[in-house]
Amino acid sequence: MKKLLLTAAIAVFGIIGTQAQEGFKLGAHLGLPIGDIDEATSLNLGLDVSYHWNISGGFDLGVTTGYTTFTGKDYDVPGGEIEGDNISFIPIAASARYSFNEQWFVGADLGYAVATEDEIDGGVYYQPKVGYKFSFVDLFAFYKGISIKQEYSNGFATVETTTTAGSVGIGAAYRF
Repeated sequence: MKKLLLTAAIAVFGIIGTQAQEGFKLGAHLGLPIGDIDEATSLNLGLDVSYHWNISGGFDLGVTTGYTTFTGKDYDVPGGEIEGDNISFIPIAASARYSFNEQWFVGADLGYAVATEDEIDGGVYYQPKVGYKFSFVDLFAFYKGISIKQEYSNGFATVETTTTAGSVGIGAAYRF
């Protein structure tokens, strides 16, 4: 399932890339983990690719994908250090954006985040944001959330839990 979603995302953005016009964006983000994941990770960073079509006035709809990773914390223990694992996702989402004027905008992405590690399932992905448009670059602040379902066996039964990989941060996107 993960490979199918990833292949579909690559195909969509390959087609869009060949027709890249003013709605194509390539960006990067940096954030601080919050919620359930902040005890195990120290930083959220990644790359974003999106394409928006103007629907009417200042309202745009589009698609987005990319790569986001939460870097694992290192822990000091007697006799050494334990290195934490990174937790990474490939979000595939619909994106909406409303511009109040030529500079200020609000937006939101909603979709599914495919986990790149086998031990973790993907989950519902959501990212509201607010930003400012310069000539060719958008700067924005965001909250990102990924609802993750995990199953594990405690020896007697299989237990399913839901956690949230969340972060708050800033990003920039270059508009082509």
